[in-house]
Amino acid sequence: MMSGSQKLCRWALAAATFLLVSGPAVAEKRVALVLGNSNYQNVAPLANPVNDSARIAATLKDAGFDVVDSRRDMAAAETRRALRDFADRARDADIAVVYYAGHGIEVDGANYLIPVDARLERDTDIYDEGLSLDRILIAIEPAKKLRLVILDACRDNPFSRTMKRTVASRAIGQGLAKVEPTSPNVLIAYSAKAGSTAADGDGKNSPFTAALSHHLTKPGLDVRRAFGFVRDEVLKTTNNRQEPFVYGSLGGDDVPLVPAPRQAPAAAAAPTPAQSAQAEARRDYELALQIGNKSALNAFLAQYPDGFYASLAKLQLDKIAAEETRVAATEKARLAEQERARLAAEGAQKSQQAKAEAEAKAAEQARVAAEKAKQLAQEQAAAAEQKRVAAESATADKASAPAPADKDKAVNVAALAAGPPQADVTKSVQAELRRVGCLAGNADGNWNSVSQRSLTLFNRYAGTKLDTKVASIDTLDTIKLKSSRVCPLVCEHGYKVDGERCTKITCAEGSFLNDDNECEPRRAKKPVATRDRPESRRVPEARQAREPRQVIVRRSQGPTGAGYSSTGRPLTGQERQVGCHSYGAIMSGVCP
Repeated sequence: MMSGSQKLCRWALAAATFLLVSGPAVAEKRVALVLGNSNYQNVAPLANPVNDSARIAATLKDAGFDVVDSRRDMAAAETRRALRDFADRARDADIAVVYYAGHGIEVDGANYLIPVDARLERDTDIYDEGLSLDRILIAIEPAKKLRLVILDACRDNPFSRTMKRTVASRAIGQGLAKVEPTSPNVLIAYSAKAGSTAADGDGKNSPFTAALSHHLTKPGLDVRRAFGFVRDEVLKTTNNRQEPFVYGSLGGDDVPLVPAPRQAPAAAAAPTPAQSAQAEARRDYELALQIGNKSALNAFLAQYPDGFYASLAKLQLDKIAAEETRVAATEKARLAEQERARLAAEGAQKSQQAKAEAEAKAAEQARVAAEKAKQLAQEQAAAAEQKRVAAESATADKASAPAPADKDKAVNVAALAAGPPQADVTKSVQAELRRVGCLAGNADGNWNSVSQRSLTLFNRYAGTKLDTKVASIDTLDTIKLKSSRVCPLVCEHGYKVDGERCTKITCAEGSFLNDDNECEPRRAKKPVATRDRPESRRVPEARQAREPRQVIVRRSQGPTGAGYSSTGRPLTGQERQVGCHSYGAIMSGVCP
């Protein structure tokens, strides 16, 4: 017989087992903080964030969250206070969620949320007036099971276009920067992939928030799979122009925001162990492929080290590794070329220049080899994915009556594996070229000579050798790696570069804009030489003294003869004696 203590221990163990099996989610505490900023004080207001936050708050309340703290249009100080209070609520919570809709900005690779009272006149103001993403993560850090941050903040940001740069090298990117959470059990969801912008939406809610309300709180649906459905819906709604993305990873167990309803054991027929294992491997592989980083794929391989999907995951890892190698080789080649050019410009010793030239040549060869390796890895991964889709499609066709859930999975696999149409790829490449400053035209999906020239410019300034004849997925992925402007900003005559825009040049009074686009002082007018008037053309008195006197003899109109002078005046007796009546005497100067 068992003793009383043994019976008590066995009863306690049985009770604990029953509680764990029958209703583990009942004891879970779930808290959420929902923020929406629309009425910005120093830029144009946004239409949807307040509506979006209200919809998400209602969705979480309907899902049975214990605490849903909904705030709107908050200044910086109020937001910090709300995060402080929420951190206290998350201390004994299993799941903590923060949702934010409004403006966000990326500065030097760090992400910031922008309160409604921010001015951001200079790039350094973001450190004082914005709220870093790290501050949000600190607020949800105490949660035990899942820490989730959802950011519908990838809109086109007016602050980044108007703020002054205090340091020329400080980068201000488009959208939000890619993040890699360092803490476990953390997911960060963006409404658009890092480096791209999201649509605010033509309706009452943004496409991202509308999709969240449809899928995020489905009972029993793993949160990662829910974001996969969100991605598919947003891609379909925006014609593949906007792709939501999730950063971070979780363990192998499902983590739903809302627990699945309890069912009787006999309610559904249990699949065979082989079918169940294959279905789980397929599901987990799709989730790892959706997240798309090394951590997710390595976690999948740790759970499924062998089999068909393990081989696919290894090919995806090879593809990621090849891309990382290519990026590193490209950067090394760029630095080597800069060093060679510097030594040549400074007139360094020939031995140093020869060594630098050899290193630059070797780095360029390594870069070309990395490009080829990346292309090969991508082709192998794409071919494997095509075989997977074909095999799963054949299996689905053989099934006589597939369940609705199986149909949903088949559609989701096709959406994950198949690429977007070529016209959409072309538009995406053109949009990225506009973002990095290499294309001035519109993203119309027409890959013409203008688009080809813009890709040629990108190759020149980015140090790449992309094929300019066609817009491809590889080209799109390469351009997306650039978080800031690549091609230099060129302004028309009369305008100058001011950050990321052209401003009109205004010259000071007394200056004019010359052909070199520079202000130049106006020159004073010099006097113009003219001919002297006749009355001013007089001989100086000193010259008159030196020259012999000229006598002009005018014939008189009076009487003439021996008794008269040349003017007709009667001569005196003395004048007659010296012969003043003669012409020679008059010309000699003796007679008047």
